[in-house]
Amino acid sequence: MSLLVVGLSHRSAPVSVLERASLSADAQAKLLHDTLAAEPAAEAAVLATCNRIELYADVDKFHAGVAELSTLLAQHSGVGLEELTPYLYVHYEDRAVHHLFSVACGLDSMVVGEGQILGQIKDTLALGQELHTAGRLLNDLFQQALRVGKRAHSETGIDRAGQSLVTFGLEQLAAGAPVEDWAKGKRALVIGAGSMSSLAAATLGRIGIDEVVVANRTHARAERLAEILGESGTAARAVPMADVARELTRVDVAVSCTGATGLVLTGEAVAVAVGESLADPAPVAPADAAVAPGCPVGFSGSAAAGAAVAGFGVVDEALRADGAAPAADADSLELHGSWAENTHRRISRERRDVPVPAGPVKLALLDLAMPRDIDAAVHRVPGVRLVDIESLAEASADAPMAADVDRVRAIVSDEVAAFGAAQRAAHITPTVVALRAMAAEVVAGEVARLEGRLPDLDDKQRSEVTQTVRRVVDKLLHAPTVRIKQLAAEPGGAGYADALRTLFDLDPETVAAVSRADLNDADVKNRGRS
Repeated sequence: MSLLVVGLSHRSAPVSVLERASLSADAQAKLLHDTLAAEPAAEAAVLATCNRIELYADVDKFHAGVAELSTLLAQHSGVGLEELTPYLYVHYEDRAVHHLFSVACGLDSMVVGEGQILGQIKDTLALGQELHTAGRLLNDLFQQALRVGKRAHSETGIDRAGQSLVTFGLEQLAAGAPVEDWAKGKRALVIGAGSMSSLAAATLGRIGIDEVVVANRTHARAERLAEILGESGTAARAVPMADVARELTRVDVAVSCTGATGLVLTGEAVAVAVGESLADPAPVAPADAAVAPGCPVGFSGSAAAGAAVAGFGVVDEALRADGAAPAADADSLELHGSWAENTHRRISRERRDVPVPAGPVKLALLDLAMPRDIDAAVHRVPGVRLVDIESLAEASADAPMAADVDRVRAIVSDEVAAFGAAQRAAHITPTVVALRAMAAEVVAGEVARLEGRLPDLDDKQRSEVTQTVRRVVDKLLHAPTVRIKQLAAEPGGAGYADALRTLFDLDPETVAAVSRADLNDADVKNRGRS
């Protein structure tokens, strides 16, 4: 197994970089095709959400794979490679498996324990299967990640440690008050009708918002969402996108999560809606810290990638004021991770600059889109409170971690070990099958030769001789093949397949043919599961 992941997330990059690097559906498909066309990659899958972009691939060369995947991410995201590189993290083999399983369990989410990531991982697998870019390794990996995520949620209380971004965002808007009390008597506008917007609308209805107004570019989808809300007992109606400005003057809360590449609500539009004007921006103090290099791509290990950079907006100044990262080599991964984790915690303590209106809040805004839907200049509109991905990241840094998180981490570690053992054992299976096929050919040849030398044998005798020879061969092969599968499942066991092929002089093409047949069967089976 040569699994490689190169990516960036809310833990390694500021929002300004993440939103510029976001990938449309077409861009994801093109990225997958171009990754397979690249020499080092045999399989590929892309996990793209509102706060992470990760490219997974089965590669034959590590350094060439890192360089190629990084270049492809830069090309398709539209962010230059030199600018993107300091924010990228890399995981390889077991570290890559550990990372994805942690992501699936919600351990790497902005709000720890949220379960929406499972649906996004399922979508990633489905796209890879649809485009035939996910082969046996990535099919097995993502299927297992889904199972690990479900196990974590069913066997632990990780759900108590976190919640959806929607719920967490609404709690931030409520500013410490119970969300049900905060929602009483309020009307809300939901912009968008996708999965996140639908979740937001349903959550608003559940906490007791008086009315939910849905606006979407495709009006039929807005009407469908409003109809579903009505069936669940929430007063709801749909409006065209052209009516958003008017509806802003009538509602108390607006939630936006669209796939738009530009702003949906500008600062001026919001100011007009609440009858205010934009305040002048506060002066920005010049940075007096020396600029040190960012974290080099290719050497962010599991700990470093988990919390490498999370300052959002002042990330460069804050990290560089602390000095450069430790030397980046394989022996310093854990040290680098500790440095990044401590820096992340210091930034989280120091960043408390999300503006809160001094007077009554006329309009509360929740922006869950990436790239952002709502202009950050809205912070300067009196009477308006904006909570977005950036401020959610800062608020979640101090969210209490449930004791169940440790149990989930233990589950992830166990599942990573089991997955690695299964992959190593599977690697030797084609060689064992080829060995048994060769033994069957030897038996058939010897039985045919015996028939030529003893033509007078009757059918019963011939059958008995044939079965006896087969039993002898099976007994001779049984113990070695069982033992070699056990040895192959252990770390460093990949070499046993080569030893077996050498000792028995197996035809490499026969082994390859078995592997191809096994891959095709697995592909059909896994696509059926998905």
